[in-house]
Amino acid sequence: MKKALITGITGQTGSYLAALLLKKNYIVYGIKRRTSSVYNTARLEELINFKEYFNKKLFILYGDVTDYSNLDSIIKKIQPDEIYNLAAQSHVQVSFEIPEYTTQVNAVGALNLLNIIKNSQKKIKFYQASTSEMFGCQNKMPLNEKSKMNPASPYGAAKLYAYNLVRNYRDSYKIFATNGILFNHESPLRGENFVTRKITIGISEIFHGVKNILEIGNFNSKRDWGHAKDYVEAIWKIMQYKKPLDLVIATNKSYSIKDFIKECFKFLKIEIRFIGKGINEKVVDKNGKTWIKINKKFIRPKDINTLLGDARLAKKIIKWKNKTSFKNLAIEMIKEDLRRTSLKLY
Repeated sequence: MKKALITGITGQTGSYLAALLLKKNYIVYGIKRRTSSVYNTARLEELINFKEYFNKKLFILYGDVTDYSNLDSIIKKIQPDEIYNLAAQSHVQVSFEIPEYTTQVNAVGALNLLNIIKNSQKKIKFYQASTSEMFGCQNKMPLNEKSKMNPASPYGAAKLYAYNLVRNYRDSYKIFATNGILFNHESPLRGENFVTRKITIGISEIFHGVKNILEIGNFNSKRDWGHAKDYVEAIWKIMQYKKPLDLVIATNKSYSIKDFIKECFKFLKIEIRFIGKGINEKVVDKNGKTWIKINKKFIRPKDINTLLGDARLAKKIIKWKNKTSFKNLAIEMIKEDLRRTSLKLY
Protein backbone atom coordinates (compact mmCIF):
# COMPACT_ATOMS: atom_id res chain seq x y z
CA MET A 1 0.00 0.00 0.00
CA LYS A 2 1.16 3.51 -0.81
CA LYS A 3 1.19 6.03 2.00
CA ALA A 4 0.05 9.59 1.36
CA LEU A 5 0.23 12.66 3.57
CA ILE A 6 -2.34 15.40 2.96
CA THR A 7 -1.97 18.82 4.55
CA GLY A 8 -5.31 20.59 4.79
CA ILE A 9 -7.15 17.27 4.81
CA THR A 10 -10.26 18.65 6.55
CA GLY A 11 -10.91 21.21 3.80
CA GLN A 12 -13.07 20.70 0.73
CA THR A 13 -10.32 19.51 -1.64
CA GLY A 14 -8.46 17.59 1.05
CA SER A 15 -11.60 15.64 1.92
CA TYR A 16 -12.37 14.71 -1.69
CA LEU A 17 -8.73 13.73 -2.24
CA ALA A 18 -8.63 11.58 0.91
CA ALA A 19 -11.80 9.77 -0.20
CA LEU A 20 -10.29 9.14 -3.64
CA LEU A 21 -6.99 7.83 -2.24
CA LEU A 22 -8.76 5.52 0.20
CA LYS A 23 -10.71 4.04 -2.71
CA LYS A 24 -7.37 3.45 -4.41
CA ASN A 25 -6.19 1.51 -1.35
CA TYR A 26 -3.77 4.10 0.04
CA ILE A 27 -3.02 4.56 3.70
CA VAL A 28 -3.84 8.22 4.23
CA TYR A 29 -2.42 10.55 6.85
CA GLY A 30 -3.82 14.02 7.27
CA ILE A 31 -2.44 17.06 9.09
CA LYS A 32 -4.81 19.32 10.97
CA ARG A 33 -3.96 22.42 12.99
CA ARG A 34 -4.69 22.12 16.71
CA THR A 35 -7.67 24.27 17.67
CA SER A 36 -10.15 24.36 20.53
CA SER A 37 -12.46 22.10 18.50
CA VAL A 38 -12.00 18.40 17.84
CA TYR A 39 -10.78 17.08 14.49
CA ASN A 40 -13.63 18.73 12.52
CA THR A 41 -13.96 15.85 10.09
CA ALA A 42 -17.52 16.68 8.99
CA ARG A 43 -16.53 16.99 5.32
CA LEU A 44 -14.71 13.66 5.37
CA GLU A 45 -17.66 12.00 7.06
CA GLU A 46 -19.94 13.08 4.20
CA LEU A 47 -17.74 11.28 1.68
CA ILE A 48 -16.59 8.11 3.45
CA ASN A 49 -17.60 5.65 6.13
CA PHE A 50 -15.46 7.41 8.73
CA LYS A 51 -15.70 4.69 11.40
CA GLU A 52 -14.56 2.08 8.89
CA TYR A 53 -11.39 3.97 7.97
CA PHE A 54 -10.43 6.08 10.99
CA ASN A 55 -7.25 4.84 12.70
CA LYS A 56 -7.14 1.88 10.29
CA LYS A 57 -6.33 3.39 6.90
CA LEU A 58 -7.00 7.04 7.73
CA PHE A 59 -5.03 8.84 10.44
CA ILE A 60 -5.47 12.48 11.49
CA LEU A 61 -2.42 14.13 13.07
CA TYR A 62 -2.02 17.52 14.69
CA GLY A 63 0.46 19.70 12.88
CA ASP A 64 1.12 23.00 11.17
CA VAL A 65 2.95 23.65 7.91
CA THR A 66 4.59 26.74 9.43
CA ASP A 67 6.28 24.58 12.10
CA TYR A 68 9.31 22.96 10.46
CA SER A 69 10.33 20.69 13.35
CA ASN A 70 6.77 19.43 13.74
CA LEU A 71 6.51 18.63 10.02
CA ASP A 72 9.92 16.99 9.95
CA SER A 73 9.00 14.75 12.88
CA ILE A 74 5.70 13.69 11.27
CA ILE A 75 7.27 12.91 7.88
CA LYS A 76 10.15 10.95 9.40
CA LYS A 77 7.69 8.92 11.43
CA ILE A 78 5.19 7.98 8.72
CA GLN A 79 7.58 7.88 5.71
CA PRO A 80 4.99 8.82 3.07
CA ASP A 81 5.38 8.01 -0.62
CA GLU A 82 3.43 11.10 -1.64
CA ILE A 83 2.76 14.47 -0.01
CA TYR A 84 -0.13 16.65 -1.15
CA ASN A 85 0.20 20.19 0.15
CA LEU A 86 -3.33 21.60 0.26
CA ALA A 87 -2.94 23.59 3.49
CA ALA A 88 -3.60 27.27 2.90
CA GLN A 89 -5.24 30.46 3.97
CA SER A 90 -7.32 30.16 0.85
CA HIS A 91 -9.71 33.11 0.91
CA VAL A 92 -8.62 35.94 -1.40
CA GLN A 93 -10.50 38.71 0.40
CA VAL A 94 -9.17 37.60 3.79
CA SER A 95 -5.61 37.67 2.44
CA PHE A 96 -5.83 41.47 2.20
CA GLU A 97 -6.68 41.57 5.92
CA ILE A 98 -4.01 39.09 7.10
CA PRO A 99 -1.27 39.19 4.44
CA GLU A 100 1.57 38.10 6.73
CA TYR A 101 -0.26 35.00 8.00
CA THR A 102 -1.34 34.18 4.44
CA THR A 103 2.31 34.31 3.33
CA GLN A 104 3.50 32.15 6.21
CA VAL A 105 1.00 29.38 5.49
CA ASN A 106 0.84 29.53 1.70
CA ALA A 107 4.51 30.21 0.92
CA VAL A 108 6.72 29.32 3.89
CA GLY A 109 4.66 26.17 4.50
CA ALA A 110 5.54 24.90 1.02
CA LEU A 111 9.20 25.84 1.57
CA ASN A 112 9.29 23.80 4.80
CA LEU A 113 7.92 20.71 3.06
CA LEU A 114 10.30 21.03 0.12
CA ASN A 115 13.31 21.30 2.44
CA ILE A 116 12.22 18.24 4.38
CA ILE A 117 11.82 16.25 1.16
CA LYS A 118 15.20 17.51 -0.13
CA ASN A 119 16.90 16.25 3.03
CA SER A 120 14.96 12.97 3.25
CA GLN A 121 16.60 9.61 2.63
CA LYS A 122 13.36 8.43 1.09
CA LYS A 123 12.20 9.58 -2.33
CA ILE A 124 8.93 11.39 -1.76
CA LYS A 125 6.67 12.82 -4.46
CA PHE A 126 5.34 16.31 -3.75
CA TYR A 127 2.22 18.08 -5.02
CA GLN A 128 1.73 21.82 -4.51
CA ALA A 129 -1.79 23.24 -4.75
CA SER A 130 -1.25 26.23 -7.02
CA THR A 131 -4.06 28.48 -8.20
CA SER A 132 -5.45 30.49 -11.09
CA GLU A 133 -5.23 33.55 -8.81
CA MET A 134 -1.50 33.63 -9.66
CA PHE A 135 -2.40 34.92 -13.13
CA GLY A 136 -4.10 38.04 -11.80
CA CYS A 137 -5.67 40.50 -14.23
CA GLN A 138 -5.08 39.48 -17.84
CA ASN A 139 -6.23 40.69 -21.22
CA LYS A 140 -5.38 37.53 -23.11
CA MET A 141 -7.55 34.47 -22.44
CA PRO A 142 -7.64 31.52 -22.00
CA LEU A 143 -4.76 31.02 -19.58
CA ASN A 144 -2.36 28.11 -19.85
CA GLU A 145 0.98 26.95 -18.45
CA LYS A 146 2.89 29.58 -20.47
CA SER A 147 0.70 32.57 -19.58
CA LYS A 148 2.20 35.49 -17.70
CA MET A 149 1.58 35.52 -13.95
CA ASN A 150 0.73 38.80 -12.24
CA PRO A 151 -1.18 38.14 -8.97
CA ALA A 152 -3.70 40.72 -7.76
CA SER A 153 -3.82 39.73 -4.06
CA PRO A 154 -1.54 38.67 -1.19
CA TYR A 155 -3.06 35.19 -1.62
CA GLY A 156 -2.05 35.00 -5.27
CA ALA A 157 1.39 36.45 -4.56
CA ALA A 158 2.11 33.91 -1.80
CA LYS A 159 0.94 31.06 -4.01
CA LEU A 160 3.16 32.27 -6.85
CA TYR A 161 6.16 32.23 -4.50
CA ALA A 162 5.39 28.61 -3.58
CA TYR A 163 4.87 27.73 -7.26
CA ASN A 164 8.30 29.09 -8.16
CA LEU A 165 9.90 27.32 -5.20
CA VAL A 166 8.57 24.00 -6.48
CA ARG A 167 10.09 24.62 -9.91
CA ASN A 168 13.37 25.76 -8.36
CA TYR A 169 13.70 22.77 -6.02
CA ARG A 170 12.73 20.37 -8.81
CA ASP A 171 15.47 21.72 -11.06
CA SER A 172 18.09 22.19 -8.35
CA TYR A 173 17.66 18.99 -6.32
CA LYS A 174 16.00 16.64 -8.84
CA ILE A 175 13.06 15.88 -6.59
CA PHE A 176 9.62 14.88 -7.86
CA ALA A 177 7.80 18.17 -7.19
CA THR A 178 4.71 19.24 -9.14
CA ASN A 179 2.26 22.13 -9.37
CA GLY A 180 -1.42 21.76 -10.13
CA ILE A 181 -2.63 25.18 -11.30
CA LEU A 182 -6.28 24.69 -10.41
CA PHE A 183 -8.99 27.11 -11.42
CA ASN A 184 -12.01 27.55 -9.12
CA HIS A 185 -13.34 24.23 -7.89
CA GLU A 186 -16.58 24.13 -5.92
CA SER A 187 -18.92 21.61 -4.29
CA PRO A 188 -21.46 21.33 -1.47
CA LEU A 189 -18.37 21.04 0.80
CA ARG A 190 -16.98 24.43 -0.22
CA GLY A 191 -16.27 26.82 2.67
CA GLU A 192 -19.22 29.00 3.62
CA ASN A 193 -17.28 32.24 3.11
CA PHE A 194 -16.67 31.53 -0.59
CA VAL A 195 -19.07 33.21 -2.98
CA THR A 196 -20.73 30.10 -4.43
CA ARG A 197 -21.59 28.65 -1.01
CA LYS A 198 -22.48 32.09 0.29
CA ILE A 199 -25.02 32.30 -2.54
CA THR A 200 -26.49 28.81 -2.15
CA ILE A 201 -26.73 29.11 1.63
CA GLY A 202 -28.18 32.63 1.44
CA ILE A 203 -30.81 31.75 -1.15
CA SER A 204 -31.75 28.62 0.82
CA GLU A 205 -32.17 30.58 4.05
CA ILE A 206 -34.31 33.25 2.35
CA PHE A 207 -36.38 30.52 0.66
CA HIS A 208 -37.06 28.90 4.05
CA GLY A 209 -37.71 32.22 5.77
CA VAL A 210 -34.60 32.15 7.95
CA LYS A 211 -33.20 35.46 6.65
CA ASN A 212 -34.48 38.37 4.57
CA ILE A 213 -31.66 39.28 2.19
CA LEU A 214 -28.22 38.20 0.99
CA GLU A 215 -25.35 40.67 0.50
CA ILE A 216 -22.36 39.95 -1.75
CA GLY A 217 -19.59 41.97 -3.36
CA ASN A 218 -19.79 41.60 -7.14
CA PHE A 219 -22.27 40.20 -9.65
CA ASN A 220 -20.04 40.45 -12.72
CA SER A 221 -16.81 38.61 -11.88
CA LYS A 222 -16.36 35.65 -14.21
CA ARG A 223 -14.61 32.44 -13.22
CA ASP A 224 -13.83 29.03 -14.67
CA TRP A 225 -15.76 26.84 -12.23
CA GLY A 226 -15.41 23.05 -11.90
CA HIS A 227 -16.31 20.41 -9.33
CA ALA A 228 -13.78 19.52 -6.62
CA LYS A 229 -14.44 15.78 -7.03
CA ASP A 230 -13.33 16.02 -10.68
CA TYR A 231 -10.29 18.12 -9.83
CA VAL A 232 -8.88 15.74 -7.22
CA GLU A 233 -8.73 13.08 -9.94
CA ALA A 234 -6.49 15.46 -11.87
CA ILE A 235 -4.35 16.03 -8.77
CA TRP A 236 -3.81 12.29 -8.37
CA LYS A 237 -3.09 11.80 -12.08
CA ILE A 238 -0.46 14.56 -12.00
CA MET A 239 1.34 12.69 -9.21
CA GLN A 240 1.24 9.37 -11.09
CA TYR A 241 2.76 10.73 -14.28
CA LYS A 242 6.24 9.46 -15.14
CA LYS A 243 7.90 12.82 -14.52
CA PRO A 244 7.09 15.93 -12.48
CA LEU A 245 5.35 18.75 -14.31
CA ASP A 246 3.06 21.75 -13.85
CA LEU A 247 -0.44 21.60 -15.33
CA VAL A 248 -3.46 23.88 -15.58
CA ILE A 249 -6.69 22.18 -14.48
CA ALA A 250 -9.82 23.95 -15.71
CA THR A 251 -13.12 23.44 -17.53
CA ASN A 252 -12.21 25.79 -20.43
CA LYS A 253 -15.49 27.66 -19.83
CA SER A 254 -16.12 30.85 -17.88
CA TYR A 255 -19.34 31.99 -16.15
CA SER A 256 -20.26 35.05 -14.11
CA ILE A 257 -21.60 35.19 -10.58
CA LYS A 258 -24.85 36.35 -12.21
CA ASP A 259 -24.90 33.09 -14.19
CA PHE A 260 -24.48 31.07 -11.00
CA ILE A 261 -27.31 32.97 -9.31
CA LYS A 262 -29.58 32.42 -12.33
CA GLU A 263 -28.99 28.64 -12.27
CA CYS A 264 -29.93 28.52 -8.57
CA PHE A 265 -33.20 30.36 -9.15
CA LYS A 266 -33.99 28.26 -12.23
CA PHE A 267 -33.78 25.19 -10.03
CA LEU A 268 -36.20 26.85 -7.58
CA LYS A 269 -38.48 27.86 -10.48
CA ILE A 270 -38.43 31.47 -9.28
CA GLU A 271 -38.35 34.23 -11.90
CA ILE A 272 -35.79 36.93 -11.12
CA ARG A 273 -34.25 39.98 -12.73
CA PHE A 274 -31.25 42.17 -12.02
CA ILE A 275 -32.08 45.84 -11.54
CA GLY A 276 -29.96 48.91 -10.79
CA LYS A 277 -26.34 49.62 -11.67
CA GLY A 278 -23.00 49.43 -9.90
CA ILE A 279 -23.23 49.03 -6.14
CA ASN A 280 -27.01 49.61 -6.37
CA GLU A 281 -27.60 46.49 -8.44
CA LYS A 282 -29.82 43.83 -6.86
CA VAL A 283 -31.80 40.67 -7.56
CA VAL A 284 -35.59 40.89 -7.32
CA ASP A 285 -38.34 38.38 -8.05
CA LYS A 286 -41.52 39.02 -10.06
CA ASN A 287 -43.29 40.21 -6.89
CA GLY A 288 -40.66 42.88 -6.29
CA LYS A 289 -39.03 41.11 -3.35
CA THR A 290 -35.27 41.77 -3.09
CA TRP A 291 -33.23 38.59 -2.58
CA ILE A 292 -29.64 39.71 -3.17
CA LYS A 293 -27.90 43.09 -3.17
CA ILE A 294 -24.35 44.41 -3.26
CA ASN A 295 -22.51 45.56 -0.15
CA LYS A 296 -19.32 47.44 -0.93
CA LYS A 297 -17.57 46.04 2.15
CA PHE A 298 -17.34 42.72 0.28
CA ILE A 299 -15.62 44.26 -2.75
CA ARG A 300 -11.88 43.48 -2.91
CA PRO A 301 -9.28 46.28 -3.03
CA LYS A 302 -8.21 44.84 -6.39
CA ASP A 303 -10.40 42.31 -8.16
CA ILE A 304 -9.87 40.05 -11.15
CA ASN A 305 -12.71 40.50 -13.63
CA THR A 306 -12.29 37.24 -15.55
CA LEU A 307 -10.42 33.96 -15.26
CA LEU A 308 -10.64 31.34 -18.01
CA GLY A 309 -8.39 28.30 -18.14
CA ASP A 310 -6.97 26.20 -20.94
CA ALA A 311 -6.52 22.60 -19.77
CA ARG A 312 -5.68 21.08 -23.15
CA LEU A 313 -2.24 20.00 -21.96
CA ALA A 314 -3.71 18.12 -18.98
CA LYS A 315 -6.22 16.42 -21.25
CA LYS A 316 -3.41 15.35 -23.56
CA ILE A 317 -0.75 14.31 -21.04
CA ILE A 318 -2.64 12.84 -18.08
CA LYS A 319 -5.88 12.05 -19.98
CA TRP A 320 -8.01 14.13 -17.62
CA LYS A 321 -11.28 15.81 -18.45
CA ASN A 322 -13.91 17.72 -16.53
CA LYS A 323 -17.08 15.68 -15.94
CA THR A 324 -19.48 18.06 -14.16
CA SER A 325 -21.20 20.85 -16.07
CA PHE A 326 -21.58 24.34 -14.60
CA LYS A 327 -25.36 23.88 -14.46
CA ASN A 328 -25.16 20.55 -12.64
CA LEU A 329 -22.60 21.96 -10.21
CA ALA A 330 -24.93 24.83 -9.28
CA ILE A 331 -27.91 22.48 -8.95
CA GLU A 332 -25.99 20.07 -6.71
CA MET A 333 -24.92 22.91 -4.42
CA ILE A 334 -28.30 24.68 -4.12
CA LYS A 335 -30.09 21.36 -3.67
CA GLU A 336 -27.82 20.33 -0.80
CA ASP A 337 -28.03 23.68 0.98
CA LEU A 338 -31.82 23.68 0.69
CA ARG A 339 -31.77 20.25 2.37
CA ARG A 340 -29.36 21.34 5.10
CA THR A 341 -31.36 24.50 5.86
CA SER A 342 -34.61 22.56 6.11
CA LEU A 343 -33.01 20.07 8.53
CA LYS A 344 -31.99 22.93 10.84
CA LEU A 345 -35.61 24.10 11.01
CA TYR A 346 -37.08 20.83 12.29
